[in-house]
Amino acid sequence: MATDTKKSVNTVKMNSSKLKEQYYSALIPELLKELKLKNVNQVPKLEKIVLNIGLGKAKDDKKVIEVATNTLRKISGQQPIKTIAKKSIASFKLREGNIIGLKVTLRGDRMYEFADRFINIVLPRLRDFHGVKNSAFDPKGNFSIGLIDQSVFSELSFEETTTAHGLQANFVIRSHNPHDSKLLLEKFGMPFEKTKEKK
Repeated sequence: MATDTKKSVNTVKMNSSKLKEQYYSALIPELLKELKLKNVNQVPKLEKIVLNIGLGKAKDDKKVIEVATNTLRKISGQQPIKTIAKKSIASFKLREGNIIGLKVTLRGDRMYEFADRFINIVLPRLRDFHGVKNSAFDPKGNFSIGLIDQSVFSELSFEETTTAHGLQANFVIRSHNPHDSKLLLEKFGMPFEKTKEKK
């Protein structure tokens, strides 16, 4: 019985993300101390990452839909779901029921694994990259970043990036404010742009 328990614990450790283990073993104590929090439940926590692709004018182009679906499937390990227009808007030539985008929601180990790859592999591959924007937080502390094309993801072959499309990643963080969220992402290794000091 004890052996089975040890096996299950080892399995969890083998399958869990390196970033997740770092968060629970080292970052929580650091954040508790630095933010002067009294309770572990007050520590900022990454809850989910939502990846979405807006199809825009290409909403009726089957090839673009197929390419975008393949991108999300390859980089997330999950099958994306289609986002559908809830109402018709004549000025955008949009009818109720049209496919307007695709999205994937990552949680748990897959979320941490994606965050690790995104921060350490994808962002350094961006051309003329000087850090992510400090202003990319909403009032609740959630962080968003957009990419102009999918070629920076190493999971995709050259042929899978010939039809370029944009992508947005939303890091949903349980936090009291953007400052706490930013500190969490900095500890994950997120490279924020350096602010120029005023003379």
